[in-house]
This record gives sequence, structure tokens and C-alpha cells, in this order.
Amino acid sequence: MNPTVRTPPKPWAPGSWQAFPAAQQPDWPEPAALDRVLDELARQPPLVFAGEARTLQSTLATVADGHGFLLQAGDCAETFDAFSADSIRDKLKVILQMAVILTYGAGLPVVKVGRIAGQFAKPRSLPSELVDGVDLPVYRGDMVNELGFDLDARRPDPARMLRAYHQSSATLNLLRAFTKGGFADLNQVHSWNQEFVARSPSGRRYDAVADGIDRALRFMAACGIDLTASSVIHQVDFYTSHEALLLGYEEAMTRRDSLTGCWYDCSAHLLWVGERTRQLDGAHLEFLRGIGNPVGAKLGPGATPDDVLALCDLLDPGRVPGRLTLVARMGASRVEERLAPLVRAVRDAGHPVVWACDPMHGNTFVGPSGHKTRRFDDVMAELAGFFAVHRSEGTHPGGIHVELTGEDVTECLGGADEIEDGHLHRRYETACDPRLNASQALELAFQVTELLRG
Repeated sequence: MNPTVRTPPKPWAPGSWQAFPAAQQPDWPEPAALDRVLDELARQPPLVFAGEARTLQSTLATVADGHGFLLQAGDCAETFDAFSADSIRDKLKVILQMAVILTYGAGLPVVKVGRIAGQFAKPRSLPSELVDGVDLPVYRGDMVNELGFDLDARRPDPARMLRAYHQSSATLNLLRAFTKGGFADLNQVHSWNQEFVARSPSGRRYDAVADGIDRALRFMAACGIDLTASSVIHQVDFYTSHEALLLGYEEAMTRRDSLTGCWYDCSAHLLWVGERTRQLDGAHLEFLRGIGNPVGAKLGPGATPDDVLALCDLLDPGRVPGRLTLVARMGASRVEERLAPLVRAVRDAGHPVVWACDPMHGNTFVGPSGHKTRRFDDVMAELAGFFAVHRSEGTHPGGIHVELTGEDVTECLGGADEIEDGHLHRRYETACDPRLNASQALELAFQVTELLRG
């Protein structure tokens, strides 16, 4: 992506992005219907609160300083059909398990951020797709249209944004109940291991970690430490995030904070901009630069040091630790060559960013069966390269950003279960990109722990 020099930023407002070119926006057929939906969304209660976003930013500041680790994980794309309490609980279980493995094994506090309660829209390579001679608009996520391949299903419908808002609200309510109401208690660490995962090598290894945590808790209690008084033992802080793709929706969810007077996008705690929408003269960066939330940006192999420095100056001109997370998604074969100059430039310029690795998107391909997939070994190879770059440059490998599910799906190849291309059809359920299943996600967490140990 070629760098574009823009003039010094003008005063910002939630709608100032409308003066900039906006990529990846749906072709809404009825502007009046869109306006009605956005007006209704603007009257809805916020999904998250400004104070929560500030707390996340202060926690990410410790990661930027080298004293923590970001675990950002969840679905490729949430859907309306797959919405249930069980699916939310199972995703949360896997993320909690991964966090326990990382904390116990590497001795670092883990910041837990889900791709959840808002990840309903997806950028696409082409505006349409051709199947058996029929050309239709591409599926852009349940917030926009339907996956079914017919004209009615693929017609963008702004009313779907309201449905996404209400599903996000219900998801957040359940997440808060789980994380603050006892489900996330460390005394329940064994119960997070689902039956189909427990039978896997990663599940058995996780049980050994859980045994160690049980022993540690009993030891502390025997020493007279009152564990009932510690919220750290019984609750976890869990944050939400999604790609800020549909800018009309994000603008409608933006509120002025009564305590600080700053604007916050109250659709999620953290918003990120994708590789396809991070144009320096584009609407997405214009929107993100003005909100008070912590923000992220995906960086593909085409990113240059000039691109990244300009992006840092735009999104975090005050150089506030925890404000900006840079997520590298280079591909296993290119990560060391492409990432090192970016890390070096950001370090030398003094930007206090969190560096994270998305090892999924740069390693996607279509296998012989016709399914889009990823190899677990490629995912781990990119992570190993990411850590090698940071060791070489003397910087902190601050986190991972992965697509996963709590279900026993067969979407990514390899792992201890040795999923092969011929197995993909058994439970290939994703609406867009292939996800790690629960046992693969735990296996990844154990291997990342070893990387963190050096």
C-alpha cells in the first residue's frame, strides 16, 4: 500500500470520515432506509462504556512496556444463526484456557480481548462472486447480507445492523455474567476443559496445568491467605473488539463521554482497521483517529516503514502507551524479512505501541478439496518468526490475534489431531475464514508459552 501524505488533521467529529473515500462499504439500495436505521442506532444505549475502554488502554500500556501479553481471539465472523449461550460459553472457555496456559507457563499477566459481540462484517477481495455462471454481490457478513447464494439473500439490508446491535448486547450481557459471576473463578479451572478437548494431547496437558493451579491455591490458603477476598481469583476482566468496517454503524455508536468530554465508539472496547482499509487518506483512519478507545491496525507484507510511521503519527500523535496496537499479518515465509524493518522504524521513532501477530490471514489457501484452509504448522512458523524478529530488535512481542472457535470443527489442517484435507468436510462450519478448533487453540497456547520463555 503506497503511503499518502495528508494535510495536518482538521478538527474531528464522529461524521468527519464522510469527507474521505471509504473502502469496503456496502452498496445500500435504499438510502432513506439506511438513514432510519442509523438514527435508531444512535438512540440505543451504548454497548460498552468509556471508562471500560480507558481501563483497557491502561492495561495495554503495561503490555507496551513489556510487562504483559495480549490475547485477542474469537470468531472470524459472528453469525445470527450460530448465536447461543452454549457457543458464547465455549468460546470464552477456550480463551480462558489459553490465558491460563500463557500466564502459568510464561509468568506474564494476559489481557483478554475477544473478537466477539460485534464482529459481524467482513472486508472482501472482490465486490461480487461468480458461481455456475451467476454473478451476485459478495457476502459481507451477517450485518450486511446473507450467506445464501441468491439475489434476495445477497441484497444489503441496513436493518441487519440493528439485529447485530441487539445480538451484541445479549452477548455482552452473558459475557459479563460469566466473567464476573463465578464461571471464570480459578477454582473452576478444570471445568473449562470440554470433553472432546480433554481427550486430546493438548487437553491432557492443560489438565496438568490445572492441577498445578489447584495446588498453588491450596498452598496459599494453607498459608493463611484469604482467597475469598481476592477478586483476581474469582473474576476476570474481558474486553470486546471488532474491525471498524461499517463506518455508518460505528458513527451511530459513538458517544461523548460525560466525564472527559472525549468521543468513544461504544460498540466495542477496542476497534481495529484492516489491511484493506488502512489508507492514510481514507475514511477508516479518519474515524479511528478521533475516538478515545484503544485502536489497532493490521499490517500486511506490503507495509513499509514510511507507511507505518505515518499511521502511528495519525492514530497516536500523543504517543500514549496502550493507545495503538500494530498487528502484523505477513505470512510464514515473509514475516522475518518484512516485519524487522517495521519494528526497527517504530522503535527508533519512540512510538510506544503494542506489537501483536495475526498468524492466520497471511497463511490462507484453498486446498484440493476446494475448502479455504490454513496449516497449523504455518501458523506456528509465523509466530516463531514474529518472536525471532523481536528478540533480534530488542523489542517486546506483545500479543497474538487468532481466529478460533470453541467447537470441534475441522477447518485448519494439522495440529495434534492431524486434520487432513480429506477431513475438512466433516465439520467445516465457518461463514468466512477457517478457524482453529479448541484443541488446536490450546496447542497453540502451549507453543506460544515456549516462545515467550525464549
